Amino acid sequence: MIGGIVMILTVIWVYQSLMKAKKDRVLLWVSICAVVFLVVQVLFYNINIMIIDGLDGKDVGGEYDRDLTSVGDRKTQEGAGGWFMPVLFEFLPPMAGFLSVSVIRSLFIMKEALTPANLFSGVKEMFESIKNSFKTSSN
Repeated sequence: MIGGIVMILTVIWVYQSLMKAKKDRVLLWVSICAVVFLVVQVLFYNINIMIIDGLDGKDVGGEYDRDLTSVGDRKTQEGAGGWFMPVLFEFLPPMAGFLSVSVIRSLFIMKEALTPANLFSGVKEMFESIKNSFKTSSN
């Protein structure tokens, strides 16, 4: 759920950046960024499952085959990390997807250097435009 919301906001951010910079092939870049976000997010969910199973003492070697649908017993609050590990495992995949899209946006779309200012430029403007979209004009 959180990943879906972050993905929608990320795609809006990329779209607004492309429109502001007047770049070509806007929908192509937006769809590429959405696919990259989704792939990185699923990859990090699989990494999270392996970490949780490894902390539970299960062998995550060559014969390890666990997919996203076999949830099993993943109570992480009793084990190592307490409440921190579930929060980390919930927010890590969407944030990794966002960071991967921001790198693509900076390097390939906007052709800027990889600095924190360039990676996150336009996020504030996106939230302001979303906020302004809810305002109504009174005549």
